[in-house]
Amino acid sequence: MYRNGGTPLRRLRAQSSPASGVRRSSNAGVVLRAVLDHGPIARSTIARLTGLSPASVTGHTAELIRLGLLKEMLEMTAPNGVGRPHVPVDLDTDHHIVCGVHIAVPHATVALLDLRGRVIVQHREPHAGASPLRVLERAASVLWALLAEHAGDRVPLGLGAASGGWVDQTTGMLVEHPLLGWHDVPLRDILADQTGLLVQVDAHSRALVHAERLFGQHRARASIMHLFVGNVVDAAFATGDTVHHGPRSAAGAIAHLPVEGSTELCSCGRSGCLQATVSERTLARRAADAAIIAEPSLPALLRLAQDGDRAAMRLFLDRARCLGRAAAQLIDVFNPEVLVVVEQGVSHLPGCLAELRNEVSARSWVCKDPEQTVVATSFPGHALATSAGAVMLDMLHRDPLGPISDRLCRAS
Repeated sequence: MYRNGGTPLRRLRAQSSPASGVRRSSNAGVVLRAVLDHGPIARSTIARLTGLSPASVTGHTAELIRLGLLKEMLEMTAPNGVGRPHVPVDLDTDHHIVCGVHIAVPHATVALLDLRGRVIVQHREPHAGASPLRVLERAASVLWALLAEHAGDRVPLGLGAASGGWVDQTTGMLVEHPLLGWHDVPLRDILADQTGLLVQVDAHSRALVHAERLFGQHRARASIMHLFVGNVVDAAFATGDTVHHGPRSAAGAIAHLPVEGSTELCSCGRSGCLQATVSERTLARRAADAAIIAEPSLPALLRLAQDGDRAAMRLFLDRARCLGRAAAQLIDVFNPEVLVVVEQGVSHLPGCLAELRNEVSARSWVCKDPEQTVVATSFPGHALATSAGAVMLDMLHRDPLGPISDRLCRAS
């Protein structure tokens, strides 16, 4: 059967089928990530790197240019002067931005990021004791102020929200955050209502896995274990293109792993749990109890250590060794290509990463080269903002013609 004088109906149906649409958007994501990794890059090189046909690459780049995600650069001649000149393409960071909100125990971090995951601006808003609705309303208000001051003509594509605790990506719920006392908070719905933006949510460790794979440690694309150490201590694991969520996105809860030799009391009623032993709250309290600082304050303790205070430095080194013991267990269970650590001492103090690696070397059965396997975050100073933005940026780079494309079309 034919329609319009010659096109078979079966071909029309195939072109408009859901499976065809999924493949098209997925292939557009492959093209976009190739440009992210290698841009500016010629279309012919994209085809060679991705295995897509030249015609397919040409079609996808044209669509992504129309949507304001890619831009053509100046025409370039071949390096050897032989062959036709080509017009490379690169990410277009002039037309769109993404927004991020991260909910931590003492504050919310609100940020704007470009399409390469670079933080344009971030703001920390204290929220001690405020209700979930009040915290999120205030975050939305700060976001609009940042957009008015820093976005210029760039259009926000959406809002990523991240937090510690148990975050269900599918329902958009913060199921439980014991340190905040929050339960069943509909993060996605509240933020969407407050901002009018497309909102995506996830746990901050899983979000930082996406960030490392897109913008940081490319070895993480094989497999990665992510260890986050703040007031909340949690983890995430990914292999290939799959970040493990588990039922209701509850994977990564390592707060109550037992720590050998620790007697620190935990809110769960036991002693020696990992989060109770190494959290920022615990470290700051120990420093205040030892009169190293006047009041419990992790930033104050970190500044002292950076200034060379030996007692302050000793606390961070002790924590690094404790984390090394936990990291060795995680490495032996998951055997990742890379284990990435977000922790203030590892990011900002000389010697902490080496101590952590030494413990891994002494205790892990499978890690033969801790210097290659165990690394610090690629986003020191911006990890919270990056985690939030990465929730939305992962959606964009994976599926640029999916849910986010409606906003792209309206903005183009």
